[in-house]
Amino acid sequence: MLGKKLEQLGLSPVAVLRQAGLPVGLLNESKSWVTTEELFALHSAIHKLSTDPGKCLTLWSEDNIERYDPIAIASLCAHSFGDALDRMARYKRFVCPEEIRVVERGNECSVQFVWLLADKEEPPTLIDLCFAWVIKIGRLGIGNSFKPLRIEFKRAESNRKLYEDHFGCIVKFGSRHNKMIFHRKDLAKPFRTHNPELLEMVLPQLDYELMQQCADRSMKEQAKRIVKMLLAGRKPRLEDVASELRISARTLQRRLLDEQITFQKLVEEVRWELGRHYLLQPSLELKQIAYLLGYEDSNSFIRAFHKWEGVSPGEWRSTC
Repeated sequence: MLGKKLEQLGLSPVAVLRQAGLPVGLLNESKSWVTTEELFALHSAIHKLSTDPGKCLTLWSEDNIERYDPIAIASLCAHSFGDALDRMARYKRFVCPEEIRVVERGNECSVQFVWLLADKEEPPTLIDLCFAWVIKIGRLGIGNSFKPLRIEFKRAESNRKLYEDHFGCIVKFGSRHNKMIFHRKDLAKPFRTHNPELLEMVLPQLDYELMQQCADRSMKEQAKRIVKMLLAGRKPRLEDVASELRISARTLQRRLLDEQITFQKLVEEVRWELGRHYLLQPSLELKQIAYLLGYEDSNSFIRAFHKWEGVSPGEWRSTC
């Protein structure tokens, strides 16, 4: 499917793969698995070789529902935009190391795509794809008039009119993060595409595939993945993680102890791993990292990091 889209952009799939340093036969496989680094390389190549960002946006906004994957179909069948975002976030994080972070503050709700294993900036075409996908789901479910309050891009300003025309809102460049901002009341807007019967057909298969992917993972690995998803702005509870895993809190606690780790220690490990990762992102301030790791303030994060590494976050960051 990606090969056909590249051809529609006037790009040679082989040329894109060579530019990205990937095997030229990659797109011929029925199911291809790539690392975060390879995914970024692929979209960086598309960005470099494409001369028409407008066409990119149009192609990422596929109108033919028959071509949608099960995750998009499950989202379209949701009863509201907020429910659709929940389904996107739930299933996306299991098929790739990517998190859809939805944060409600005041009268606004922000949606951000985060690649947990990334050590580079997200390529512009990948951000465009993700944002266009969410907006297309919203417009199919609610109507073509549906639009965000604003779009925030980290990139330098370019093609402002193109993006503002496509998304139907103000676009800010040079922001701290790549985000879509919606009015909080948009979450409750009902979907005209809500289809409980189709959901009953699609969800069991999606849940089965999630279980299959998790089958070879230890309970510790499964729980850590959930903790990473729940962490921003708060410290996840044992009950929260157990609910996501569809088991009781007592069962989760017992199975973690069987693997010789407590839930508290597991959360600390996740914070340590993500703390190191976030510190490699120069745009993130310590107070932002502390929030993303669920600490009450930056001082709590600084004390914890010094315990882990023997140096302060600032000292560690300056040596990397």
